Amino acid sequence: MGDDKRVVNTAGSPHDRISQPRGGVGVLLVDQQGRVLLTLREFPPEAGCWSIVGGKLNFLEALEDCAVREVFEEVGLKVAIDSLLCVTDHLLPAEGQHWVSPAYLGRVLDGEARNCEPEKTRDLQWFRYDELPQKLTMTARNAIEAYRRRSGFHSALTEAS
Repeated sequence: MGDDKRVVNTAGSPHDRISQPRGGVGVLLVDQQGRVLLTLREFPPEAGCWSIVGGKLNFLEALEDCAVREVFEEVGLKVAIDSLLCVTDHLLPAEGQHWVSPAYLGRVLDGEARNCEPEKTRDLQWFRYDELPQKLTMTARNAIEAYRRRSGFHSALTEAS
């Protein structure tokens, strides 16, 4: 089996390509004004696009625990997970990326959103539904659309589709 040419990401670098699916968890956070918190990605997958908060699932970590941890690590908020919104088959062959990504609806319990990982995230902002950026990640688009369908909000995403 020494001929196996697969690259396995053991260093955890965001630049490494791997040949096996990975698990990542996202959290859609909506504030009291109905705005959505998005982060601008620095690295693949989908570098340069706005995404919901989230990250890589650790070995033996429960999905909802990962969601809570990632929100705190990335944006400094303590959150509760309210419900599962959707699961995205995040397939990006051109980037060598394959993720299975559940997205949850989260509720802020404490804190003020700030960029806690500036080496990974260029920016973070709260966006109104009628002011969503054009360049959304696949997971962000799917989570926002699932929330829109559930809550009855009108979204610019349906107009762009």
